[in-house]
Amino acid sequence: MDVKPFKAFRFNASVVGDVGRCIAPPYDVIGDRERDALCRKSPYNIVHITKGRTAPSDNERDNQYTRAAEYLQTWLRAGALKEDDQDAIYGYVQDFELGGTPYQRLSFIALARLEDFGKVVRPHEQIFAKPMQDRLSLERATAARFGLVFMLYEDPQGVAERIITEAMTQEPPLATQASGTSTRVFASGRPAHPGVSGSAVRGQETLATIATEPLIDFLDEQCVRHRLYAITAPEEIEAIEKMMQEKSCIIADGHHRYTVGLTYMRESGNPKARYQMIAFSNMCQEGVVVLATHRLVGGIAGFQGGTFLAELERSFRLAPFKFTDKTRESAKQLMLAEMRRLHERGNTAVGLYLGDDSFYVAVLKDPSLMTAVAPDKSDAWRSLDVAVLQKLVLERQLGLDEEKMGDARYVEYIKDVPQAIDDMIERVDAGAKQIAFFTNPVRMPQLAEVTEAGERMPHKSTYFYPKMYTGLTIQKL
Repeated sequence: MDVKPFKAFRFNASVVGDVGRCIAPPYDVIGDRERDALCRKSPYNIVHITKGRTAPSDNERDNQYTRAAEYLQTWLRAGALKEDDQDAIYGYVQDFELGGTPYQRLSFIALARLEDFGKVVRPHEQIFAKPMQDRLSLERATAARFGLVFMLYEDPQGVAERIITEAMTQEPPLATQASGTSTRVFASGRPAHPGVSGSAVRGQETLATIATEPLIDFLDEQCVRHRLYAITAPEEIEAIEKMMQEKSCIIADGHHRYTVGLTYMRESGNPKARYQMIAFSNMCQEGVVVLATHRLVGGIAGFQGGTFLAELERSFRLAPFKFTDKTRESAKQLMLAEMRRLHERGNTAVGLYLGDDSFYVAVLKDPSLMTAVAPDKSDAWRSLDVAVLQKLVLERQLGLDEEKMGDARYVEYIKDVPQAIDDMIERVDAGAKQIAFFTNPVRMPQLAEVTEAGERMPHKSTYFYPKMYTGLTIQKL
């Protein structure tokens, strides 16, 4: 993998104020309500560009993409976005908790030479055509890249992590407050830890003068702490470049953005487009966490729960977990525990709920059933819970084709965030959807095996948590 430093465009605190209010989650996890809330946070929030509002009057000359280009140019002229004064590789640190356990994921952001999918760059998921066209339209209009492609590589030596950790440990000492709590304070006098009062930002001095302090430090709505560091020392940049020359990478998140990068590179002829802004994480670190993506299904004409279960039992062994109003929560937890137990033993297990008095765990009876419906796939692909769910249930039994699986009226993909499962159950109970399918997360060895076979998992197979936020660095082409 050929990587190099670059001069990122970043939000300028002297113009925009709190930079933490200008950063946003990736466009594809933002709904209309979340977008509107982000827009209210700041007139400079990156969501104005990455997920602009549409209007009935939109036409070829005035639409969400032309307006995104106008926002970008206006912000550049106003100095709200400024290019860094020297090349850097950016260390990106995310601190978070899951189930009460603290984690830290270290990544670095650099430019990487775009490669066709193959041995150097391996995709792991199928993509939908509509979001790809959306991102391509945005890149054409703005000649810029805003969201991060998230890639995994394997480095047991932890070269990049050591460099990023050194940058973190060179931060100024904590300033002790009268209350006894400790908060990092920069020259601006503002506390760095956003859990106290917003976020601390840097953006007015040169990179050389702030190389040992975070460029930005903020806490998002899910209590994930995001920090960005500039790595400018030539020997450190060279160490990362040299390490990556020996690596192949798996796209963890951002398949659409990477594919658009390839397309734009070819059609534009712009030499700057040959390199893409990418965040790289070493899969050897504990902070690389994969969560499940569940499915909510509706819109099936003539659907009858009893008939569906009877047909399902032809291919799956069903274990019901019956409940009353008082035992519903415990039954749900028993279902999830059984799914995990089976998953850890190498069995294919999917949970489901149809709005009756039971949760169910469906276990595939015979792996040869997958061979029959996916003869061209590897054993690793056919053993995926999400692959079994898609081929044998969504496609064969419910008759959902590729187009319908990309249509939220039929299938919604629900990331396994807190309360997600309870929200799914409520929507089935309310009649908004017909079936809730619960899946286990893909294991890292499964991810490696499928990509090494040159295959892609079904749509929305993985949920790498936390998300790489948009607006920390921007690549102008």
